[in-house]
Amino acid sequence: MSAPVPLGLKKSFGFGDRLGLATPGHLAAVRQFPDFAPIFAQQSIREMTRTRRTPGEVMTAAQAALDAAGFTGAWGADGDHQKTAEDVVAVAGAGFCFFTIDPSAHVNNAADSLDEAALRAEVARQEAEGLYAGFGWRDYYLDRVFSVSTRFAPLRFDEESLLRAMVKYGRATAHAEMMGQAIAKASGGRGEIEVSVDETDSPTSPLEHLFFALELQRRGVPNLVSLAPRFVGEFEKGVDYRGDLAEFERLLHAHAAIARFTGPYKISIHSGSDKFSAYPVIGRVCGERLHVKTAGTSYLEALRVVARVKPGLFSAIAGYCRGRFDTDRASYHISATPARVAALPAFRGPSEEGVYLDELVGRQLLHVTFGSVLTLGADAQGRPFKEAILEVLNANAPLHAELLERHFVKHLSLLQAG
Repeated sequence: MSAPVPLGLKKSFGFGDRLGLATPGHLAAVRQFPDFAPIFAQQSIREMTRTRRTPGEVMTAAQAALDAAGFTGAWGADGDHQKTAEDVVAVAGAGFCFFTIDPSAHVNNAADSLDEAALRAEVARQEAEGLYAGFGWRDYYLDRVFSVSTRFAPLRFDEESLLRAMVKYGRATAHAEMMGQAIAKASGGRGEIEVSVDETDSPTSPLEHLFFALELQRRGVPNLVSLAPRFVGEFEKGVDYRGDLAEFERLLHAHAAIARFTGPYKISIHSGSDKFSAYPVIGRVCGERLHVKTAGTSYLEALRVVARVKPGLFSAIAGYCRGRFDTDRASYHISATPARVAALPAFRGPSEEGVYLDELVGRQLLHVTFGSVLTLGADAQGRPFKEAILEVLNANAPLHAELLERHFVKHLSLLQAG
């Protein structure tokens, strides 16, 4: 049976598959872009919990589809958003070889607004806990000039910027060190590592990125192949980039330069699906040192199949999602609001497909409620929505693959256009 392998620093693209039936369409798209190494098995513990899937089931679904297609190329498997050593053991046991560490619970989002006394007090607590034992951090950071690129003036920490970076990310880097050790142990030293700090309240500044990367280096986090900062602007789920593209490009150049200087490692774009206006910039600036991660957009293409083939089922799902939205949106940063969702027209057929599957409010409504739909929802006869969706997709596999291929060819061609 086909097996995933470490992909190293090769430019890569991650395809999340929440239903286990999307790999044929993903494969059809990525075969047209050999510059991208594909990651076909990719799911976070959070998503596995919400879909009631195991790491083994995620892996087996990808392997079976690749074997059926006769695919013999290299591909990766990403245990996404790993937060505990127990998470690592579970995905390593299923054969995953790429591990995304999520230290967001250890990021202090208040660091941007704390006064000097509070910053110093928190750093003193970190020192007392041994976070910098035997390390002369003042000399290392304050007395150095970091020439990360000829494109920019050298980077320097002053005391305030350093203290804020330490308070914001110091504990997160220590957690990443612990997780890195767990990954090395569980994978026999084979596991590649990404660290993600994209789910924070404020963007990661170039100086903060530099501090974070140097701390990962100092702490010996092994096999680091990519890092996902929190970028300026909005990378919301399921919709295009929202923000100043010129400012995004300016700062992305800085992040890419820091990744080359402290690594090299790839810049990873999280919530990377459907950012069509930003893709040419991303492709141009990051070049070969790029990883893009997508997930929920494939689920929405599955629902597009349902909307076209079984409009009554889609209408029932959409109605259920409207009832779940206010609860399920709590863990997401999105622009859709209960009032905007309430203003959506009821789904009656093809004329409303675009409202739900091409426009911001409809897409985010369907995106954030996926867990409820796939584990709790049922139609008027009591049949689980998940069972009905899978039946539709299995009966219409060519249409499902065609829609996915078209959707991801758009993604990859715009990234390559940069």
